[in-house]
Amino acid sequence: MHHFGHLAPQVRGELFHREPAAFSASSPLPVLAAALGATLYSPATRPRLADDVRKQTARGVVSMVLCLEDAIDDAEVGAAEDNLVAQLTRLATEGAGGDGDGLPLLFVRVRTPGQITALTRRLGPAVRVLSGFVLPKFTEETGVPFLESLAGAEEVCGQRLLAMPVLESAALLYAETREETLRGIARTVEKYRDRVLALRLGVTDFCSAYGLRRAPDMTAYDVGIVASVIADVVNVLGRADGTGFTVTGPVWEYFPRQERMFKPQLRRTPFTPGAERLRSALIEHDLDGLLREVELDRANGLLGKTCIHPAHVAPVHALSVVTHEEFSDAADILREERGRGGVLRSAYTNKMNEVKPHRAWAERTMRRAHVFGVAREDVTFVELLAAAVHAA
Repeated sequence: MHHFGHLAPQVRGELFHREPAAFSASSPLPVLAAALGATLYSPATRPRLADDVRKQTARGVVSMVLCLEDAIDDAEVGAAEDNLVAQLTRLATEGAGGDGDGLPLLFVRVRTPGQITALTRRLGPAVRVLSGFVLPKFTEETGVPFLESLAGAEEVCGQRLLAMPVLESAALLYAETREETLRGIARTVEKYRDRVLALRLGVTDFCSAYGLRRAPDMTAYDVGIVASVIADVVNVLGRADGTGFTVTGPVWEYFPRQERMFKPQLRRTPFTPGAERLRSALIEHDLDGLLREVELDRANGLLGKTCIHPAHVAPVHALSVVTHEEFSDAADILREERGRGGVLRSAYTNKMNEVKPHRAWAERTMRRAHVFGVAREDVTFVELLAAAVHAA
């Protein structure tokens, strides 16, 4: 699979200086973590779940979570498990199975450690369509049993299964317990590093602990208590020195039109007259706030995003493509870093590139360029988004 694979080859050629590279469920963890992009959540109770997965794949989705936890009622768990097994079995039967079967990276969000081994056994050979499991309310105390069950499930099925812990517990939020909780999480994920694909942030649960909910014209970074915990998570778990993990951005909750209090957050300048209708549609569906939050995610060290509506996928992916300017800077920094270092003027003549301090940024940018591609010099996110929306 590869990003923007749902676009026609001619369209990709017009948009990309370097097209997104192919990857598969068996690719190295750093590649998969960078490639997650907009991870679309879906309740496991959906009666046509297999069809939904195929449909979203055709629209450019490359990672999905099938949820047995918060997305469904407690009374529905048994029926949801049955449906999930049936739908995944159907996907495995209809496709080639494993790499190259035309499916996205599929994960199951479970409630208990026991569900991991039970579902793996029930799926049998059909487990090959799964990439792993999402582990809720993750702390050192709760996380170890989940990860031990994951290791046991790997032995049962004989294939790699990856974990995406969700950091959403109140202990991580509260000032008096945050530091020790973070240290415990760090110890746990380091012990199981070869199985942890990415860490996901459960910002909705953070807000719930204080009875908060951000409005559609505000981002997670406008809520002080949320911004502080994101900063601390990245500080401890997202370092670029080889000890860190990919941390994904929080969910954007809104998709219907809401009554606005503040002005739209999308300037007219990037939108040509022909793209004004696209700008109006983004504002009408509150996606201007999503776009701003994605930019703030990356500025704060996060990569990828949890999504609960298909309309959110294209904006997240369009903003994940590396611009020609970013690519030029990163390439210059890494080329010079192999030499003597120092300070360079950007090829775009608008900034300083200091080789050693900017090296980690350049390496991260190149990982993103590998999986999301590099836009042509005259192509902006507007053209990328318009093409993705049109294809979907």
